[in-house]
Amino acid sequence: MRKSIVIALLAALCAVGSAAAKGPHGIRYSFLGTVTATPSNGGVSINVEGGNKAALRAMLGAPVTQTFAYGSDTEFLKWSKGIPAIVQASDLAAGDYVWVHVRAPRGSSLADLEKVDAGIVGDHGTQLYKPDKPLYLFRGKLTAVGSNGSVTVDVSGGNHRAMRLMIGAASTETFSTGDGTIFLLWVGKVPSVIDASKLVVGDRIVIRIRAAAKSSLAQVEATAANHVGDREPATKS
Repeated sequence: MRKSIVIALLAALCAVGSAAAKGPHGIRYSFLGTVTATPSNGGVSINVEGGNKAALRAMLGAPVTQTFAYGSDTEFLKWSKGIPAIVQASDLAAGDYVWVHVRAPRGSSLADLEKVDAGIVGDHGTQLYKPDKPLYLFRGKLTAVGSNGSVTVDVSGGNHRAMRLMIGAASTETFSTGDGTIFLLWVGKVPSVIDASKLVVGDRIVIRIRAAAKSSLAQVEATAANHVGDREPATKS
């Protein structure tokens, strides 16, 4: 049960607000595991160690080693220091931690899921990042980009921790950015790194901030964001 506690926590975080996400092809099944061998012949084999609620339900009674299909529409992303790069299946290595995201009808069997080409396979290397501060995630429409290193957003959603801070606050809020902030522009399922000047007012964006537990909204806003995702899809690795 190596890293079982860490994996359980990551799986729980992944499940919050996303396990029941729906799309034109059903719900999302997300499997976390280590690659057993470099993917080939349309299959990526992993030792499953976690996942969202739907994926773990499908895994009940199954061996931990499973092989998922991939095809020409599957996006392979390799993450390094929070920055994703588009790679090929052959760039994944045995021992790497990956998230395999599959969309299929609710209640699909594991055998059926493995026949569906994965939408995204996200490679996070040989060690999973364990953050030391909780995540505050805000979603909304970008209304302004400040010259002083800030973004102003008409907030319409976010994770539970962020939304709790928004109770009684104005919907339009300004968040700090800094030298360490990563700006990503998503075109479909493909992200690219941009600078703040490329953000487009009116676009829907996602802001991720790591700040101390029990921080006030003002304290969170004063903390430089880790990620600002422009047009980020609902599902990502």
